[in-house]
Amino acid sequence: MKNSIFKTAFRDTLPIMAGYLVLGMGFGIIMSSKGYSVWWSLIMSITIYAGSMQYAAVGLLTGGASYLTVALTTLAVNARHFFYGITMIDKYKNTGLKKPYLMFALTDETYSLVCRGDKDKNYYFYVSLLDHSYWITGCTLGALIGSKLTINTAGVDFSLTALFITVFCDQWINGKDHFSALTGVGSAVICLLIFGSADFLIPSMVLIAVILLLRLFKEGKNAV
Repeated sequence: MKNSIFKTAFRDTLPIMAGYLVLGMGFGIIMSSKGYSVWWSLIMSITIYAGSMQYAAVGLLTGGASYLTVALTTLAVNARHFFYGITMIDKYKNTGLKKPYLMFALTDETYSLVCRGDKDKNYYFYVSLLDHSYWITGCTLGALIGSKLTINTAGVDFSLTALFITVFCDQWINGKDHFSALTGVGSAVICLLIFGSADFLIPSMVLIAVILLLRLFKEGKNAV
C-alpha cells in the first residue's frame, strides 16, 4: 500500500523535480559566485528550504544586513505561508510525528499538490519529502558546478519567478473555479499600485485573505 502511495507521489512530483533541480542549481551557482562554499548551499537548502527567501538571502549575506532586516525580509517574503497553513489544518490532522516536518516542508509547489482533494496522510509526507530532496539535490549540484566553472549569473534569479508563473498556469488550466486565482492577481495589482513594489506583498496577502473569507462566509450562509 505504502509503495503504491510513494509511486503516486513520485509521479505527481516529477514536474516539480524538473523545476526544483533547475532553480536549486541556480541558487547554488549564485552562492558559489559570491564566494560561499558548497556547504553553505547544502545547509541552507536543508534548513531554510524557501526558494525565494534563499535567493534573497544571498543579497542579505553579501550586504551585511542586520538581524532585524533579515527577520523583516523573511516575514515579508514568506507571509503567504501563514495562509497556506490555515487551509491545511484539517488535512494534516492525525499525522503524528510527521506533522512538524509537513508544516516545515509546505512550499508553494508542494501546496499545489497536497491541496488537491483528500489523499492518504502518507501521500502528503512523501510529496513533501520528495520535493525537499529535489531542492537539496539541485542546490548542492549548482554549488558544485559553480565552484568548478566560471558562469555568468545575470538573470539566473528570474528562474524562480518563471516557476511561479508555471505553477499559476497549471492551476488555471486544471482548475474549474478561477475565483481564487483572479483574486490573487487582482489583489496583487491593486496593492502594487497603492503601496509600491517594496511594500505590496503583505497588504495583498491580507486583502486576498479577507476576500476569500468573505466568500467562504457567504457560501456557508447560503448553504444554511
